[in-house]
Amino acid sequence: MTTRVPVLLSSSSVFPEPTAAAFQLAAALGYDGVEVMVWTDVVSQDAGALRGLSTHYGVPVLSVHAPCLLVTQRVWSADPWQRLRKAAELAETLGAPTVVVHPPFTWQRDYARGFTEGLATVADQFGGLRFAVENMYPVRMAGRQFVPYVPGWDPTDTGYPSYTLDLSHCAASHSDPLEMADRMGAGLAHVHLGDGTGEGRDEHLVPGRGTQPCGELLSSLAGRGFTGAVAVEVATRGAKSRAVREADLRAALEFARQHLTAPSPIDA
Repeated sequence: MTTRVPVLLSSSSVFPEPTAAAFQLAAALGYDGVEVMVWTDVVSQDAGALRGLSTHYGVPVLSVHAPCLLVTQRVWSADPWQRLRKAAELAETLGAPTVVVHPPFTWQRDYARGFTEGLATVADQFGGLRFAVENMYPVRMAGRQFVPYVPGWDPTDTGYPSYTLDLSHCAASHSDPLEMADRMGAGLAHVHLGDGTGEGRDEHLVPGRGTQPCGELLSSLAGRGFTGAVAVEVATRGAKSRAVREADLRAALEFARQHLTAPSPIDA
């Protein structure tokens, strides 16, 4: 019997609403769980508050996104290793099997220098967790391009035990998500589901509203032996109302479920 791939709602998908709204919407729409984006909302940093929301709404936390964004560089600590360990403790406490982490920024020299070895050390300390390094993208400004990550935006160039594949980031980097999934191989542990048009910026569109092969990637997961979760990570900050936001998140869930149950184009 095939086990259904869980479809999670990333708490970033309800921004600018708070973390609590992600649990409410996930329960109302029928998501299988929540991915907590740890950011400046104190609830996202608090295991007790998150456990209370999870229990109240009957929705488990199945992944934790470590505070790796520019706006979260001071959450918990200025030390990126301490932030990662705190994210791991949060995931362990909540029973979430996956921690999503970004490659280091270029200015995080000490963190970047020992990232591969340090990540392995933290993974050993938290043996039940997968630390899934996410693919990023180059930044284009004023007609120029630069890569703000070390050693680069594509984690498969370095090689890690576990990866997060973000389809919106693939669009921004002009990468083929299916080829990237091939490179990630058995290390593909987690998927961030969002679409993009390839304009060179991170759009996080509702899947099916861009140009990425979102459906094809999802339907290929069974044949890849995928055992992780798919987290809907779409931007709804432009939604004119809660009803519009809810409709977008419902459409994303329906898209995911439809394509996850489609026949796989890859031989198992």
